[in-house]
Amino acid sequence: MLNSKYILQQIKNKSVIWRLGAFLICLLFLWLPFAIPIYLIFNSDPNLTTILTMGLLFIVFLLLQKFWGRYIYQQPNILQEYGLVRERKILLELFAGLAIGYFSSKLLYVVQAIFGWVIIQPTSSNPLKLVIEGLISALGIGLAEELVFRGWVLTELQRDYSKNTALLVSSGIFAVAHFIKPISEIIRTFVTFPALFILGLTLVWAKGRTQNRLGLSIGLHSGLVWSYYILNVGEQIEYTGKAPDWVTGIDGNPIAGILGVIFLGILAILMRNSFLETPLHK
Repeated sequence: MLNSKYILQQIKNKSVIWRLGAFLICLLFLWLPFAIPIYLIFNSDPNLTTILTMGLLFIVFLLLQKFWGRYIYQQPNILQEYGLVRERKILLELFAGLAIGYFSSKLLYVVQAIFGWVIIQPTSSNPLKLVIEGLISALGIGLAEELVFRGWVLTELQRDYSKNTALLVSSGIFAVAHFIKPISEIIRTFVTFPALFILGLTLVWAKGRTQNRLGLSIGLHSGLVWSYYILNVGEQIEYTGKAPDWVTGIDGNPIAGILGVIFLGILAILMRNSFLETPLHK
């Protein structure tokens, strides 16, 4: 009978596709027995169901990563290898990324307002509540997605491939992961794909710029989400209809339009050039 050590060693020696697949199967096996009852109990409240099931999924992901690191790679601190380190610099980079992402998104809407494509108006909601709720949500999304895509997936790819190949493949996986929806919706919102791919490149370059710490990547990602949350949940954006959706963004999503792709392209160039020239901290 095969012992567990042999099985774990075989997983380690498999290609990255097998390793990622084995991890995902284990993740679903551990998560579904809890997620299904939550869905059945709270299905009348879709928002609460999503929060509970996705929060649980992330917790199971973290616990499984601890096991994976210890018993597959003999690394008890696998999250540090992914870039989630206990250093003061990571907080400074997080705040810098938040500012860059937040004001980049704001600037995108300002440009649209200058052209007369949108009207930016005061919110009718509680501004402080909106800012705090948006920040908490954005940081949760940024932390989770960066740890998964720029942490786990990127690191696993780099074990087998060159940095450039891992960069391109991880960015493609990041973009594709956001298209798990009906084919009609995939076709309708396909302009979002190149924007998400460019964002994936940007966030990898941001990580590389800071000696593979995740702070700047998490901050950038969270800042973009934070600004979008405040403007849209606060109903501060009104589209004038003077430009088509494929320019300003399908369904009000700024990266689902040509202008958003251009802005993300500029941000990607800035991160790539900074990555090639000088690190954020000397």
